[in-house]
Amino acid sequence: MKPATAAKKLDVYLPATPAEFQESRITRTDLAALQADPPQWLKDLRKNGPHPKNLVAAKLGVSIAGLARGGVTDALTTEQIDQLLVEKPEWLVAERESYQTVLREERRLKALRAEQAREG
Repeated sequence: MKPATAAKKLDVYLPATPAEFQESRITRTDLAALQADPPQWLKDLRKNGPHPKNLVAAKLGVSIAGLARGGVTDALTTEQIDQLLVEKPEWLVAERESYQTVLREERRLKALRAEQAREG
């Protein structure tokens, strides 16, 4: 598989991976080995970042679109994410509230569909 696909499966930011990882094809066996016994560079990336947008969004409790609206366009480190959580900028508070509203509505609709399926 391509390095980008492997990085996505490993939940790491591809440009932060070692050059040898970025320049080689990764087999399923290689991927399984990386997941089973991650090398130090992978452990460090997972712990400290920089993290891909999907993980940044999850750690901040917002959507990826919410990150963009907040002006976050680059990968962030764990330290930068923690700093945002402490500072709680206005955009982050608003996006977290919006995201929770969307999740509540999705849960409500799912429950409604499940109820309709049982009845019908």
